[in-house]
Amino acid sequence: MKKARFTEEQIIGFLREQASGVTTAEVCRRHGFSEATFYKWKSKYGGLEVLEAKRLLADTMLDNVALKDLLEKNGDADGPPRGSGTFAVGASNE
Repeated sequence: MKKARFTEEQIIGFLREQASGVTTAEVCRRHGFSEATFYKWKSKYGGLEVLEAKRLLADTMLDNVALKDLLEKNGDADGPPRGSGTFAVGASNE
């Protein structure tokens, strides 16, 4: 997975900079990203404070860890699939 170039704190700072009166084009040029990226961030992070963004990120990361744990438990607990046709060596078929 590609590492994000900007942190949530930086993104919220860019949004605040634009809200304070700097044009969108100037903010994008100064920091090196496209206007499309700016508007995507604005739809995702618009109105959030830094603490709220950190909380949202922490919740998402916690959900990911929980899902990974669940998938690992389900995959290991099942063992080989039933009807796979594998038998132990020397086992009789009685």
